[in-house]
Amino acid sequence: MLDDEYFMRQALQEAHKAFENEEVPVGAVIVADQRIIARAHNLTEMLNDVTAHAEMQAVTAAANMLGGKYLTDCTLYVTVEPCPMCAGALRWAQITRVVYGAPDEKRGYSRVSSHLLHPKTAVTAGVLADECAGLMKLFFTRFR
Repeated sequence: MLDDEYFMRQALQEAHKAFENEEVPVGAVIVADQRIIARAHNLTEMLNDVTAHAEMQAVTAAANMLGGKYLTDCTLYVTVEPCPMCAGALRWAQITRVVYGAPDEKRGYSRVSSHLLHPKTAVTAGVLADECAGLMKLFFTRFR
């Protein structure tokens, strides 16, 4: 059985793709029945779209894969704590679980309200947090 670290490493691979394209290095995967059904990373610069966060891209891809807008029985793995916009989208999608790596001290959803996610959504924080945070720090040192 694959564990949270395995799937977070998959999300980190997506974050590295964003980094290589000089996008803020956030990566995400969505898992259903121990299978990755969506992979995504930030595309805000490439698409010139402030809503093109990794989580939003992953939710759209997973909904298309499943043929419906609800992601019940799915888990999102994302390298950085979702922002309020993404948390709202995850709420509407009724995702079962969110697992994130590094906290976002400035823009994370929990800074606004822990109630942005669906009430039934379980959250696991801090999976591979040092690796996830390290990639973000490297990005902002190098590119910003």
